[in-house]
Amino acid sequence: MLHKLGLTVYVDWIDDPELDRSKVSEATAGRLRHRMNHSKSLMFATSRASSASKWMPWELGYFDGKKGSERVSICPIETGDTGNFAGQEYLGLYKVIEKVADQNRLIGAAIHPTRTKAERIYSFGKGSSSYRSVRDEYNFGQGRKRFADV
Repeated sequence: MLHKLGLTVYVDWIDDPELDRSKVSEATAGRLRHRMNHSKSLMFATSRASSASKWMPWELGYFDGKKGSERVSICPIETGDTGNFAGQEYLGLYKVIEKVADQNRLIGAAIHPTRTKAERIYSFGKGSSSYRSVRDEYNFGQGRKRFADV
């Protein structure tokens, strides 16, 4: 879906399959730093398995420290994911990727933690911070679905 929007996506286990994600090493950290330094935004995909990752909390902290929390969003990828983030409450500090109604169609948007503003996925991915008021621009709360549900 992100490729269809014209965004470039990095997924470590696809783009750098030689990295040993089960071990913490300076080589892996260096590669991940390089990739994140050249990224405009971080979409932090969460699942039941992500909480056990050795690298994901480090990646999130590094990117937030380098680029700021405005360039981070959480993307729940499993059906039924409530966004509760039990045991990882810090994830609630960031925008959450959701589908919202926009002119009678569902679009992806990064919803701000205050739930008062959002930006389209393309804008977020490109790093342009083009916010819209949720109340004025989106039919928020009616037909809202997580990506995994659509």
